[in-house]
Amino acid sequence: MSVRKLKPITPGQRFRVVNGFDAITTDKPEKSLLTPKKRTGGRNSQGKMTMRYIGGGHKRRYRIIDFKRDKTGIPATVATIEYDPNRTSFIALLNYQDGEKRYVIAQSGLQVGQNIVSGEKVAPEIGNAMPLANIPLGTIISCIELHPGQGAVMARSAGAFAQLMARDGKYATIKLPSGETRLILTTCFATIGAVSNSDHQLLVSGKAGRSRWLGRRPRTRPVAMNPVDHPMGGGEGKSSGGHPRSRKGIPAKGYRTRSKTKASNKYIIERRKK
Repeated sequence: MSVRKLKPITPGQRFRVVNGFDAITTDKPEKSLLTPKKRTGGRNSQGKMTMRYIGGGHKRRYRIIDFKRDKTGIPATVATIEYDPNRTSFIALLNYQDGEKRYVIAQSGLQVGQNIVSGEKVAPEIGNAMPLANIPLGTIISCIELHPGQGAVMARSAGAFAQLMARDGKYATIKLPSGETRLILTTCFATIGAVSNSDHQLLVSGKAGRSRWLGRRPRTRPVAMNPVDHPMGGGEGKSSGGHPRSRKGIPAKGYRTRSKTKASNKYIIERRKK
């Protein structure tokens, strides 16, 4: 994987850094795994705006991703590594031996033609999915379930990975990408390896219009608003805005909003770093 810095032949390309897409093998997605993706524009069923700064953007089709990896014991061959407009990571098209096709999140180092499999008694190799009970300690993992059979919910974005630190009884200790260390049931599945497209963090859009193509409308600074619109609005000239807080008045930048009585608190060994 690599990135390319464009020559400044236009103002929008002066600072532009694009993905090299070296790992991508095709630009034609599998039609049977595509579904329509409807846009909301930030509006609810009544047509009222409930989310700000959403609207426009290029038309997309959703790729159906197999997050559960529940087709156990049947080997699959990696047919293609593809770009997915709905996520930062790349995806891989698998051709199973029984003829079925599925998309999965592509791990870094996954190659076309490689065989991967999911199940309890599989080798801990890149792309294979298996329960935390069978993964060797210290292994780099991604696409982790939080509840058995739920499907992957953690460490799914580009370059993300976690590490299996220890096992004790029915729980495994996982160090997550945020720095948080928590307990997860050993019956939960995880995939070996880090998520692909780790260079995503190096990309530079180059111009505001590119955000519009992604469906993001301009964001107004709270200090530029009026007092009726935001707690940090108002004042003469360029006022600082007081203490940073949300539109509802909840303090930001350091104020903890997590409930002290949340049920999952007992599974968190070490909180994420500030």
